[in-house]
Amino acid sequence: MSEVTTTYLQMMSQQELIPGATADPQFEVRETVGPQWQLNRFLYCWVGEPWAWMDKRQWTDGQWKSYVSSNDLRTFVALFGGSIAGYYELHRDDTESVEIAYLGLTADFLGRGLGGALLTDAISRAWSWDASRVWVHTCTRDHPAALKNYLSRGMKIYDREVTQGL
Repeated sequence: MSEVTTTYLQMMSQQELIPGATADPQFEVRETVGPQWQLNRFLYCWVGEPWAWMDKRQWTDGQWKSYVSSNDLRTFVALFGGSIAGYYELHRDDTESVEIAYLGLTADFLGRGLGGALLTDAISRAWSWDASRVWVHTCTRDHPAALKNYLSRGMKIYDREVTQGL
């Protein structure tokens, strides 16, 4: 077993956003139209595999359908030259707090300077969803640059916890 540190970050105002953008016109982010639970499951597994995302691996089709059909979930796909480069999900709770539930790039697009642009898009769209705050959590099992990206976009740490991982 090894220790896993989970860091919780938030942004309380849209004015706190420090944009990180790519000048490459081949990069774009599009929201999915209509819930497609198979797409969310595929993206979760594909993007999360290098980081051992496990919390939804054992979900049934019914659990995925229920999760993705919620009016409080929005899914966005990042494209580069027409190829899937990554994705993110936004989840809004009863307090209109919006969580960046999942965010990541596929392995082929890591290291190309797209993470800042993807996170900027996620934060901007969260605020445009009438968010009272935007938050996210990351852990020491995520991409080594994840925490730095969140901090560079203006998010502030509000909590940390250490647990024993497998």
